[in-house]
Amino acid sequence: MTVRERVTAASPALKFVLMVGIMSFFADFTYEGSRSIAGPYLGMLGAGAFTISVIGGTGEFIGYNIRLFSGRRADRTGRYWPITIGGYVLQMSVVPLLALAGNWQLAALLIIAERIGKGIRNPPRDAMLSHAARDIGYGWAFGVHEALDQFGALFGPLLVALVLAVTRHDYKIAFASLAVPAAIMLSLLAVARLLYPRPQDLAAGPAQVTTEGLPRVFWVYMAGAALAAAGFADFPLISYHFQHAGTVAPALTPVFYAVAMAVSGTGSLILGRIFDRAGIGVLIPLTVVAALYAPLAFLGGFWAILVGVSLWGLGMGVQESLMPAAIAPMVSPDRRASAYGLFTGMYGTAWVLGSIVIGVLVNVSLNGLVAFCMASELAAIPFILAVRRRLRAGN
Repeated sequence: MTVRERVTAASPALKFVLMVGIMSFFADFTYEGSRSIAGPYLGMLGAGAFTISVIGGTGEFIGYNIRLFSGRRADRTGRYWPITIGGYVLQMSVVPLLALAGNWQLAALLIIAERIGKGIRNPPRDAMLSHAARDIGYGWAFGVHEALDQFGALFGPLLVALVLAVTRHDYKIAFASLAVPAAIMLSLLAVARLLYPRPQDLAAGPAQVTTEGLPRVFWVYMAGAALAAAGFADFPLISYHFQHAGTVAPALTPVFYAVAMAVSGTGSLILGRIFDRAGIGVLIPLTVVAALYAPLAFLGGFWAILVGVSLWGLGMGVQESLMPAAIAPMVSPDRRASAYGLFTGMYGTAWVLGSIVIGVLVNVSLNGLVAFCMASELAAIPFILAVRRRLRAGN
């Protein structure tokens, strides 16, 4: 097959990846805009640091673990689109409703519901992306998608920052303004469903099924990812620390989050190409660099925090693009939604446990918090090394 024929054959798959990426741009515009101010908003409504950490951790825990069921159901029924659509509708609906929350308890329920919506739609969506990614490169496909995704996460917080500046910190108007990108996203979702009813048919030729179940290397990889997740603080808690310590002005907090998302998106695009060429070993130096977010973000001054938040964004990009890209070639195509659901379910469990520890330490010892985050992140490296050895040995 010539280069031109390969490009032509891959064109429908690339178009699908771009379509889903544009959808994710507006989805992240919506929910990341809300997440950039969720911590201060909860604090304004009366929630404390520990409560905010538990809310964030609980949302991630439920959102990640519900993927166990949505992924498995998608594989069993083949209803990838209906499950994806249901999750997106829930997620996009609850974000603007935060404008109506009169207390932190109701706001917490809406924040958790948003995470549930994301959890429902992610495994079937990632499985559909993996089918399209087979012939254009897993790292590149997931990297392109994540780049568009995170650039949406850049503009969402910037819009929120502008609204807060114009309205003198009226959080309700800021949340209400996010109804516009939410409506655009749902419209694009309907178009994508019509144009690509069966994304699993986008790969050229029959799928190469190498195993009937989940291979041992997958479980080793999942253990390493769980350790990395435990040391990765949720941004609402980081932003609460900014407010509590007085290191970053409230109006600049969403700007810092936007910077993190810009780093995440750009990094995903570049690192996706590197991953396709260098393999899973690229995660080792990235894990070391990303772990440095903790001392910079929690112990540093204004400029050190900016660097720390940028490294936090880099780590987020790795988790959202390279980690799912690495799973695709490990697992049989007909088990990928289940694999993504299981992987992210365990990842979320580790995240909520880590969030609880971090939420306690933020008021007890910042040095202890930093030590915990870095130790947990770096403990993932031996597992990544083991995965690399197994993959080179043919699993």
